[in-house]
Amino acid sequence: MAGIGPLTQDWEPVVIRKKAPNAATKKDEKVVNAARRAGAEIESVKKSNAGTNRAASSSTSLNTRKLDEETENLAHDRVPTELKKAILQARMDKKLTQAQLAQLINEKPQIIHEYESGKAIPNQQIIGKLERALGTKLRGKK
Repeated sequence: MAGIGPLTQDWEPVVIRKKAPNAATKKDEKVVNAARRAGAEIESVKKSNAGTNRAASSSTSLNTRKLDEETENLAHDRVPTELKKAILQARMDKKLTQAQLAQLINEKPQIIHEYESGKAIPNQQIIGKLERALGTKLRGKK
């Protein structure tokens, strides 16, 4: 840099300004009071959900109304009466308890109870295990 020429410095003033007030600062209580004292026009709008803990989307919409008008009852299939009677009869013929049968098919005793009471949702895999353990056909034609 020694042979390039004379060095000059730029001494122009640099002005740093604050940002223009954003929406949050315009709503600040101090700013509103200062505007009132200055005689400026102030607009206040009451929000419909103000003071509540509900989101704007929680109001009843078209989809909610459709769900309310829906009349179809949806339920899981349950074990048919014939199947639960067949399981109970086959288990009694083999002189097994529910716990023993459950141990034979590697399931919990509660599963056997649910099948025999008709509360279980039919699972073809479990029904297949029951058929093999009891040595009888439980599904389809006899």
